[in-house]
Amino acid sequence: MKRPIVALAAIALLGGGALAWHSPATRPLLESAAAAIGFDSARPAGYSGYVDADYVFVASTIGGTLRELKVARGDRVEAGLLLFRLDDDAERAARDQAKAMLDQAEATLANLLTGKRAPEIAAIVAQRAQAAAAVRQSEAEYERQLELRRTGTSALKQLQDALAQRDRDRAQLAQMDAQIRVARLPGRDQEIRAAEATVSASRAALVQAEWRLGQKTGMAPAGGLVVDTLYRPGESVPANAPVVQLLPPENLKLRFFVPEGDIPRLSVGEKIRVACDGCGAPIAATIRYIAPRAEYTPPVIYSREQRSRLVFMVEARPDEGLDRLRVGQPVDVTTASAKATP
Repeated sequence: MKRPIVALAAIALLGGGALAWHSPATRPLLESAAAAIGFDSARPAGYSGYVDADYVFVASTIGGTLRELKVARGDRVEAGLLLFRLDDDAERAARDQAKAMLDQAEATLANLLTGKRAPEIAAIVAQRAQAAAAVRQSEAEYERQLELRRTGTSALKQLQDALAQRDRDRAQLAQMDAQIRVARLPGRDQEIRAAEATVSASRAALVQAEWRLGQKTGMAPAGGLVVDTLYRPGESVPANAPVVQLLPPENLKLRFFVPEGDIPRLSVGEKIRVACDGCGAPIAATIRYIAPRAEYTPPVIYSREQRSRLVFMVEARPDEGLDRLRVGQPVDVTTASAKATP
């Protein structure tokens, strides 16, 4: 008489057992009841789970006062859209200063590479012309004194003075020629290298200033839904504090829990089918992650009887139907390796 009673209990339990199969309290009773009537209770047809997501939190690495908030909760944005702007007066001033210093350094280097300016060289050339005229005059005077000395009409002292003046004028002319050559040469190698180093440092300072200025604006890294805005205009935003929470559609994922005995049958890359209330046709998905350790463990020794309590979290990415899924929505997952319940 006991077997028919057990069979009737098993039928009643199996009628609503799909929801209670993974319950540690009811699974042993279901297994024993199913075995009493010869039912294969090795595994259910699928697993229960829910829709989850990897959110994108848009923040600034530099704190400040929120000046503009361009989006609101529920908006859909495209990649690259301006989401918010913090006060950036100090950063703009630093950028302008760095740009001015770079311009000054580049001008100094250009001046060293080209030598003196054209008007300066022209002045030296004019002085050289005066020196050349003086040489011609002193040479003529020397020739005249030399001729007078031959005729005895000039003293030796006058000839010597004319010779000294000619030599001085020639030396002055040579000095002007040297100044012209130097004026047309670039700066010394050491000065040029120092100026080049100054230009490099100024350019790096400008890049850093522009980066800091860019950090005061938050741009959408990907298109998606604005889940929440965490600050309001006028509020002080700490560094690295998220201002806008985004959900790109491709960041939706499915989480479901698999009993310990079924884990060896699953593998990353395996295709699965997902059903949910109001979703219509099943949605295809791909397993992307299988947890390396049990999600829940009982506070008892791992006996054979207690192993059924162990479940592992598995994550999958939908291949389609992203517009039909909502975060937190319960789903039923069916794998290719799952046996259908008779």
